[in-house]
Amino acid sequence: MMSVLIALVIELPIGTNLGLLRVLWALVSGQLLATRGALIPALAKIGLSDAEVMQAWSAFANGRWETHRLVMTWDKWVRQDGHWESSQYGGYRVKAVDLMGFFRPCLKHCPTTHYDSAAGKALKAIPLGIVGDVGRIGTQRFTLPCALVRAEVDPPSEALLEEALVRMAVKQMAADEALTADRGFKPVTFVKAGCTRVVLRRPKNFTARRRTPPPYGGHGRKPSRPAVVRPLPRTYRGKTIAATLPDRIETWVEPESNQAVTAQVWLDVVLPDQPKRWDAPTRRLVKDTPWMIVVIFHPRFAQPMLLIVTMTVAWSAQHAQAFYLDRWGIEHPPLVAKQLLGAHRQFVFADQARQRLPELSVLAGSVLSYIAASQDAIPTGFWDRAPKSTPGRLRRLLTQLHFPADFPLPERLREKRSRTDHLPKGILAHRRTKQAVSQPAVDSPDSVCPTIQT
Repeated sequence: MMSVLIALVIELPIGTNLGLLRVLWALVSGQLLATRGALIPALAKIGLSDAEVMQAWSAFANGRWETHRLVMTWDKWVRQDGHWESSQYGGYRVKAVDLMGFFRPCLKHCPTTHYDSAAGKALKAIPLGIVGDVGRIGTQRFTLPCALVRAEVDPPSEALLEEALVRMAVKQMAADEALTADRGFKPVTFVKAGCTRVVLRRPKNFTARRRTPPPYGGHGRKPSRPAVVRPLPRTYRGKTIAATLPDRIETWVEPESNQAVTAQVWLDVVLPDQPKRWDAPTRRLVKDTPWMIVVIFHPRFAQPMLLIVTMTVAWSAQHAQAFYLDRWGIEHPPLVAKQLLGAHRQFVFADQARQRLPELSVLAGSVLSYIAASQDAIPTGFWDRAPKSTPGRLRRLLTQLHFPADFPLPERLREKRSRTDHLPKGILAHRRTKQAVSQPAVDSPDSVCPTIQT
């Protein structure tokens, strides 16, 4: 664990790298759980002196470093280590995006919010977007974070964060990668960002249209609008609206459960809110990106799964289902950061610190999960006869250890020995200035005491 953390922070400025090393050790050892989200007591619990605690806090809150640099270093280190292998379906690797929120109900002047399903409304939170490559370490699914995107404070809109996150993911996409996201993301966001390979889930009342109007029937007015494609039936005012007949039906047997799965597929459709462009030959506004609708009926689930896939990837319904199911890997890093490391409750209030602690917690959760999955399982006790390589077991072991002060650190990891003799100390270092006190205007002694005259 120390070797991995040192590799993450070694290239940061001297002094700052040592402080962040201590902060990361406090995070991966789960000290935020015992201190209820307070970072300075968490640093004290790993065996640091008072001066070392304040140096680590200063490096975290005021140091010149960016989380994006740490994320890129972590991505490069994992790929070179060789234990992680990306998931691939139909010739495309899985890249997922997701939004998370670290709720701060007592944070004053917090302009950003995030939707809470338990409360049924948006609450004060620090929202964060994550882009990750989904893969596996042995038999365990592991998502490697590629980028963390902050929300803009002015204006504080989660829709703008979603657009910025999708643009970042499209910018990082390779030729053999495709994007996937949950139902909260709008398909038009991916179209506007220029993404041509995406798998999304839609609600059961989703509808689309054919690309061209139906042929003329020989009588009446010629059709001018394409036909509506309704994948699933719905009920409106007591009447049932039938579903559109599929273009093809696929069936396969799952090897794990040995159950037959059926899928209905509609080809070459366009979305209702999809942006248009002007087509000069036909002198009409047309929608460029064609989509494929896949409705999967699984015997284990009462409700079918409705997916939409861009037609630029030649996939079967089985590939689309397997690709989307791997999207759940993007939920693991924030889950480990919040529940196992205690970052669901945070007590930092500065503008920079309130953004840095969620990002660093997600990175620490990813490091903890990778080390746990790539090493031998650690049993909890003598009763744990079949342990699994989970981050919770590793975190329980690290909680019992202090920061290894005797670990041989590289020369670059040291305190920054700067001369401070010439700087003011104590109250003089506050640089306080007195405000000018306004005095009443005095013209002459006679105006002050007019009764005393000689």
